[in-house]
Amino acid sequence: MLPMNFLDRLRAAADERQSLLCVGLDPEPARFPCGIAPGAAGIYDFCARIVEATADLVCAFKPQIAYFAAQRAEEALERLIAHMRAVAPRVPVILDAKRGDIGATAEQYAREAFERYGADAVTLSPFMGFDSIEPYLRYPDKGAFLLCRTSNPGGDDLQARRLADAPGQPLLYEHIAQLAQGPWNRNGQLGLVVGATYPQEIARVRAIAPTLPLLIPGVGAQGGDAAATVRAGWRPGAPIVVNSSRAILYASSGADFADAARRAAENTRAALQAAQPS
Repeated sequence: MLPMNFLDRLRAAADERQSLLCVGLDPEPARFPCGIAPGAAGIYDFCARIVEATADLVCAFKPQIAYFAAQRAEEALERLIAHMRAVAPRVPVILDAKRGDIGATAEQYAREAFERYGADAVTLSPFMGFDSIEPYLRYPDKGAFLLCRTSNPGGDDLQARRLADAPGQPLLYEHIAQLAQGPWNRNGQLGLVVGATYPQEIARVRAIAPTLPLLIPGVGAQGGDAAATVRAGWRPGAPIVVNSSRAILYASSGADFADAARRAAENTRAALQAAQPS
């Protein structure tokens, strides 16, 4: 039997847990509850409690590397991912790094994501073209999500611009979806990042890329609507991974923060499941 690749693991976790929910781990020490040490010392403890409280509710976890690196807590991130493997061994880990470089530098970023941290997938910026993506595809059991139509307002500055010299004059985000669905997806490893704040664009990306997994941030604190997100992006056999970070992590500022995070995750998971077509 061939080993499971990232897409296999993602589908299996979503089916096993009946969940489209991904919990994003963006630890901000200033928002930690009483009893959690400030700064890097408390990052592992806080995130580990969140992981333990939500492990049976999610199809993926998504640690954001900048929140760890800014606090000199890369070692805590390594420990945390190892803890995820122990607590939820069948739940994929998506390292949110948004890397985008070429050649030998991209090779080192790929080693960082997949060998140092042991992530199952990574987020990437496709701005520098396919040679900035290819080093990650040398890991055949791993995945990569390309930024496509992001949830921030400034995404319009480039992503919504029309390409006059491309067939059909697509918008830039449409062109990225075409490349990811087609010639760039050599080993079936690619997915796309599409923000929950743009459900019409989610539907457009899904029409262009009917089989790719979509990583959809922006539900919760950023205002994305869970039901609209699922209606736009979910298709049988084409996974969607709907991320919520702050609304779950900081559901309570008290000693009950882990229990509150679980309740918030349960509510979001239920809303996502209810929006799937019967």
